[in-house]
Amino acid sequence: MKQVLHGFHAVGSRVRHHPKSIQTLYLDKDRRDKRMQDLVQMAANSGVRVVLTDAARLTEMAPDLAKRNQGVIALAEPVKLALNLAEVLDTTTEPPLFLVLDGVTDPHNLGACLRSAEAFGAHAVIAPKDRSASLTAVAIKAASGAADCIPFLSVTNLARSLREMKEHGILIVGADAEGTLEIFAADLSGATALILGAEGDGLRRLTREHCDLLVKIPMQGQVESLNVSVSAGVCLYEARRQRAIKAG
Repeated sequence: MKQVLHGFHAVGSRVRHHPKSIQTLYLDKDRRDKRMQDLVQMAANSGVRVVLTDAARLTEMAPDLAKRNQGVIALAEPVKLALNLAEVLDTTTEPPLFLVLDGVTDPHNLGACLRSAEAFGAHAVIAPKDRSASLTAVAIKAASGAADCIPFLSVTNLARSLREMKEHGILIVGADAEGTLEIFAADLSGATALILGAEGDGLRRLTREHCDLLVKIPMQGQVESLNVSVSAGVCLYEARRQRAIKAG
């Protein structure tokens, strides 16, 4: 099944990292700015087939993305990253760090979480298949290239996946406003799975029951909560900071 990628970040990342996965790159022939010229040159250097077309055809190809395609659309095969938890664990050379999303439904938030996870060296992002955002073109664009670099594991049974992680010695840490421990006081320096809940609803009861720790991000201002992707960035940064200190 072909993927439709759009926008400079998502398409540029695919050309840079996985050029052979691209069947055809369609570009707006009337856009000739430096950003477009750089993409054309990179595609040529990577052997990617480019078709110059007009904005109307780009809209026909992906009508839902008409206002966001930036004059750049690629038809591509999905990149073959790790497909399940076992594959990730088999290839990880350091204590694993996972980001688990419990029912995040907004594809923009999913993409932003993928971006944070890749930036802070998480080994995979995990989410349940039901009642959660999937890796759509919108999510891929929001990820700004991270979707090509970090595995996104869509699991049928999240509780079972959490139990599997525990069997591998991974600490399950839920981020929740009701957490009794501030995240900076929790030991995140070892194998850790950080779980964040859905927008507005937080962690589901069953997910909370599988957590070894419930932590909270201390808030100093007047707002009561952070966007899930911002919270993900804070949690992942703290885990990486602690690992760096531990490594000396």
